[in-house]
This record gives sequence, structure tokens and C-alpha cells, in this order.
Amino acid sequence: MSDSRKNRKVDGFLKKAKQWREEFETLREIVLDCGLDEDIKWMHPCYMHEGKNIVLIHGFKEYCALLFHKGALLKDPHNILIQQTENVQAARQIRFTNVQDIVEMETILKEYIQEAIEVEKAGLEVEKKKDFTIPDELQNKFVEMPDLKTAFEGLTPGRQRAYIIYFSKAKKPQTRESRVEKYVQHILDGKGLND
Repeated sequence: MSDSRKNRKVDGFLKKAKQWREEFETLREIVLDCGLDEDIKWMHPCYMHEGKNIVLIHGFKEYCALLFHKGALLKDPHNILIQQTENVQAARQIRFTNVQDIVEMETILKEYIQEAIEVEKAGLEVEKKKDFTIPDELQNKFVEMPDLKTAFEGLTPGRQRAYIIYFSKAKKPQTRESRVEKYVQHILDGKGLND
């Protein structure tokens, strides 16, 4: 693999990585070997085919992962794709805790990456659930605070969905009200539930 595909911003990301550096570097080589272009998006190495996002490399406290942007559309014959949270509709991860696991899975990872490229070339899209009902407690708060409604509508669909699911899960109206109240400022600040 030639160094011409490597992006200096990703070099910088890797130099600063305190955890998972060796794993990130190994994943990078595998992904670049599949002919993808790299850049930094969402503060992580992101790999694209003709400008379309295919995979992202990212790390967490207990694992690092290769995230497939349209992973829900992959066949997953090895049953290794993980839905990060119940709110995530399209993306799926393959998680790692050491370099050896990555090296042993190289062939499988390349198969999944190639399938993800084919999904993108075919123009396939994940059918996303859009019909989330806004709970009454949030609707009432919108009437009381029109700025809150404007701020909420300015959030990304994923952030809106996360709030709606979280507020709606509470069984009692009082709990839903207190949840809405707790996150009013967060929403006004343009933040997601976990930001």
C-alpha cells in the first residue's frame, strides 16, 4: 500500500492517540488496502469511496472499533456487527480489544469493507424509522417555551429521536415531565442527550 493514500491529518490523530494507537494503525492499513480514501470526520479517521463514508475508526474506554456507516445493510455472515445503542439505526461496529484480534480477522474485515463499498456503489439506503411521537410533556413545554421548540427542531434527527425515546420510556407523566425539565437547557444549547 502506498503512502500516497495516507492523510496527514490522520497521521496527526495517530500521534496524539493515547490509547489504541497500535490497533488504530493496524485497522488503518487494512482499510487503506481496500482502496479507500481517508480523512478526519467527527474527530476520527473516516474512510470514503468516491466521497461517500464507508467506515470510521474510533476508540472507547474498553474497546476500539471499526464502524460501518451503513452496517445495518451488510449480511454479517460471521455475526460480528454490533448495534452501538438501540437508537442507532444505520451504523454497526466491529469491536476489538487488542491488535492480535484485528490481525486474525484481516481477511474477514476486508470482506465486510468490500461489501460496504458495494452497498454504497449500489446507492442503497437504510430505511430509517421516522414516526416517533413526541410525548405530551415535551409538546406542553414547546407551547410554554417556543424557543425550546425551535431549538429542538434545529437538532439533528438522531438527537431528536434520542430525546423522544428517552422521554417516552418513562411510565409516569411526572417522570416524563422531570426528564423534559432536566434537559431543557441542553436542548436550548443545541446539545444531544449524551453531550
